[in-house]
Amino acid sequence: MRVLLTNDDGIEATGLQTLRIALQEIEGVELAVIAPDGNRSAMARSITTRRPLWVREVEFGDGTVGYATDGTPVDCVRLANLGLIDGFQADLVVSGINHGSNLGDDITYSGTVAAALEAIVLGLPGIAVSQQSRALELDFKVGNVFEFEVAAQFTARLVAELERLPLPDGTLLNVNVPGSQPTGVEVARLGKRVYRDELTLIDEDLDPTRPRRQYRIYGDASHEAGETGTDLAAVAAGKIAVTPVHFDLTDREGLSVLQRYELERLVEPAAREVTERS
Repeated sequence: MRVLLTNDDGIEATGLQTLRIALQEIEGVELAVIAPDGNRSAMARSITTRRPLWVREVEFGDGTVGYATDGTPVDCVRLANLGLIDGFQADLVVSGINHGSNLGDDITYSGTVAAALEAIVLGLPGIAVSQQSRALELDFKVGNVFEFEVAAQFTARLVAELERLPLPDGTLLNVNVPGSQPTGVEVARLGKRVYRDELTLIDEDLDPTRPRRQYRIYGDASHEAGETGTDLAAVAAGKIAVTPVHFDLTDREGLSVLQRYELERLVEPAAREVTERS
């Protein structure tokens, strides 16, 4: 199995390096690493289209190499798919281990999850792995003490058994590991974040030729109290949360409702109004 490893914290990040070593130990795995050359957290599905990408080879000190780029996590997956590494076409994309959780609605912002999403866009399975810090935070205030070994070994075993998992096509696994010793594993749905963002004035530049203000637009984030069966609740209870995620964002119920609404009748009056204005 050919596995592409990437992340959004950068190619030198401890989480990626710990997972790299664990994946190398799986019999039959051919591992390639393409990752950003620095932190690209919260870049979601950003891609680089208006400039070329720099790529450099990075030696890992154990006789293997990876590739660092000044692009985004999604760029890394695209580089691999387009043939950056001669003779390598991934069968699986693994993204992580992220320094901090990616739970509930947060996955829409996550560069870690975005790389795994790009995998399923390309018709490949994907796994996104994130590690809560020892501070056991469930918000954006990520601690600075992490232990990645359990997450790395769990992911490695997940990869080894991937072909036997009852996973539908076009589905990725979003894995979140608690900062304490895990007490179990729960297959859980995405939870609902409660964002308490605030607009806070931080600084002012009173230069009369170019006045400007600096704002912070973030605040605390928590989750619905008492919710059960979610990734947030699982990690809060000290369990590894595994959530299957797919890319089909279509609202099936909304589709049926709109199809019955006869939107076609709006075309003629809209065209007539344009004609009358011109």
